[in-house]
Amino acid sequence: MSPSKASQAVVEKEIISEHPKPRVRDRIFETACDLFYRHGIRAVGVDTIASEAGTNKMSFYRSWASKDELVAEYLLNEEREGWVWWDEIMAAHPDDPRQQVEMLFDAHVKETCKMDSRGCPMANAAVEITEPEHPARAVVEHYKGEMRRRFRKLARDMGAHEADVLGDALMLLWEGSYLTRLTFQCQHGPAHNAAKAARTLIAAYTA
Repeated sequence: MSPSKASQAVVEKEIISEHPKPRVRDRIFETACDLFYRHGIRAVGVDTIASEAGTNKMSFYRSWASKDELVAEYLLNEEREGWVWWDEIMAAHPDDPRQQVEMLFDAHVKETCKMDSRGCPMANAAVEITEPEHPARAVVEHYKGEMRRRFRKLARDMGAHEADVLGDALMLLWEGSYLTRLTFQCQHGPAHNAAKAARTLIAAYTA
C-alpha cells in the first residue's frame, strides 16, 4: 500500500471509530419502551431493563431517580408520537371532519391489526397503574381527556346532532377495538370492523 493510501485508510478508520454510539441513556430508554409495551410495566424491572440495554443499574439511576419517572417519560413519548400520527392524518384532509374521522379509523384498524400490536400503551398503562399519585397516571388521563375533546369537536364540526354523544361513541369504539386486539386474533376479531362501525355511527348522527 502506498503512503498516501495508508494515510487515507488511517483517516477513514478514525472517522469510523469516532461515529457516535447511542448514548447509554438513550439505549436504556429505547430498551425500556420496547419491554414495557411487549411485556407490561409491572412485569419489567430495573434489573431487566439494564441487562437488556447492556448496562447496569448504576447507569440507570444516573438518568432516572426511579422506575416511575422512566414510565412517565415512556408515556410522554407515546403521547408525542401519537399526536404526530393523528395530526398527519388530519392535515391530509383539511376542512373535512367526516373524512378526517374515517381516515383516522382506517389507519387505526391497520395499526391495531398488525401482528405485533398489543393495543394502546396508554390504556395498558392505565390498567396497571391505579395509584393517583403515580407520575404516569396524569400522563394517561391528560392524553385520553384530550382525545375525547378532539372526537367531540370533530363531531360538532360535522354538524352531528348530539355531537358529544357521537364523539364519546367514537372514542368508545376506538378504545374497545384496542382491547379486543388482545383477546381475539385480529383477522377474526371486532377490531377489524371498527372503521365500518365508525362510518355507520357517523351516518346515523349526521342524517
